Amino acid sequence: MVQVRLGKTEIVVNKNGFGALPIQRISDEAAAALLNKAYDGGIRFFDTARAYSDSEHKVGLAFEKKRESLYIATKTGAQTGEGLREDLKKSLENLRCDYIDIYQFHNPAFCPRPGDESGLYDAALEAKKEGKIRHIGITNHRLYVAKEAIESGLYETLQFPFCYLATEKDLELVEACREKDMGFIAMKALSGGLITNSAAAYAHAAQYENVLPIWGVQRESELDEFLSYIENPPEMTEEIAELIRRDREELSGDFCRGCGYCMPCPAGIEINNCARMSLLLRRSPSKLQLTEEVQAKMNKIKNCLHCNKCKSKCPYGLDTPALLQKNLADYEEVLAGRVSVS
Repeated sequence: MVQVRLGKTEIVVNKNGFGALPIQRISDEAAAALLNKAYDGGIRFFDTARAYSDSEHKVGLAFEKKRESLYIATKTGAQTGEGLREDLKKSLENLRCDYIDIYQFHNPAFCPRPGDESGLYDAALEAKKEGKIRHIGITNHRLYVAKEAIESGLYETLQFPFCYLATEKDLELVEACREKDMGFIAMKALSGGLITNSAAAYAHAAQYENVLPIWGVQRESELDEFLSYIENPPEMTEEIAELIRRDREELSGDFCRGCGYCMPCPAGIEINNCARMSLLLRRSPSKLQLTEEVQAKMNKIKNCLHCNKCKSKCPYGLDTPALLQKNLADYEEVLAGRVSVS
């Protein structure tokens, strides 16, 4: 069994965290069953957020009577101290508990600090003194905010996208967290579904002793894969290394990670899926992407207003409107039968 220590929090858990964003899409009963199976299988770290609709509610439903034997992290997207206090109150109600292990600022465009105009960090400190939260963390998709958070010494954990498609700059964040004894929670460990070999994803993460990957789980079959890695953790073999090399070659450059921070679109385009449709077609069974429902979503790209709001909000600096047009052209080629996919 491989364990991870989340820096100075002194939280030690199995190197399998449960990302609770996808359970929004299933019923209370199905979510509770999935969460409890994860717990029974050895997973002890569960990450959710106020922004994930009813995810907190489902985590609370599953774990109300097990609270002391696991760790819960959630997030606030509040912009003010008062907003944070309101979010925290609601999160505690949803989670059916009186404290949160790691309370994270959810992808702020700046690094909250004590005494700044937002009042966010001061409100979090107040909540920590009251025992409502135990550790203060931050999540982000922006390198400059993540670097500032690490250098500030104010945060006990950083949650940031990290997988085997990571750049050298991403790797520098992991090392900086290790040096600062700061926990590193890896979101997007499967790159929003573009990585289809979970064993390779696990083997890559296993190379970094301070990284805790949180896997977005919605189906029992997905959970079973990760639970199997608790007793039999995948190692970096030559075969896995070659698979990773090929994936890096295919996915290098500008591609949509599916984070969704470009949303909502004023033209109703589901940008976070449509802007990476070319890759989804080639990396998952194409029949899933060629339904009438998906075709209708892709056709909405033709209504693009070219307002560039999505481009301005992309934390990766992508030319999103151009990417959408490219993906639509690729999609129409596949529909017309001029390009074959698996």
